[in-house]
Amino acid sequence: SPAGMVLSVLVILLLSMLYEAVKMGKAVLLRRALLALPRSLSRESLAEPEEGGTGPAQGRWFRYHVSQTLFHVVQVVLGYMVMLAVMSYNAWIFLGAIAGSTLGYFV
Repeated sequence: SPAGMVLSVLVILLLSMLYEAVKMGKAVLLRRALLALPRSLSRESLAEPEEGGTGPAQGRWFRYHVSQTLFHVVQVVLGYMVMLAVMSYNAWIFLGAIAGSTLGYFV
């Protein structure tokens, strides 16, 4: 039905926008993770402290890395969902995916 097609195109458009937002969030997390790394890569700065705990920079870096991993999983799942929708070979779905990707990148 026409209403179902409009809803489908709208859902694909929103999924494409969300894909672009997740991609940008992943890039922001990468930048923060790189800033959390120690400036010096000497053995002393890379070695774990003898007290048994991890340093604050190492803990921050690990949290950013876990967050990046979760963002990557969400990005892959969304990408495959949009790809499967486009593989329906429906021109309107294809245009919805392109429009959503364009709007998501712009925003």
